[in-house]
Amino acid sequence: MKQYEITGMIIDDDYNSEEFVTVNFLHNGQNYSVTFSKEDLEVVNNWVFMEETSLPANLSDQMIESLREDVKKRI
Repeated sequence: MKQYEITGMIIDDDYNSEEFVTVNFLHNGQNYSVTFSKEDLEVVNNWVFMEETSLPANLSDQMIESLREDVKKRI
């Protein structure tokens, strides 16, 4: 069973120089967002949303790899 639930995904297809994929997901009751470079699915940034602010997220390598695999399947 997955440790998270993907709640949304944005694929930037027509950006001038680089294309990105942003995945929003719920993990342990908190909302997160990870942006990958579409070309190689390397992490560009990741955030955890808390109350009225966002902070850089500290996600495990396993979580990032699992998200990366889910993104590959969806794009």
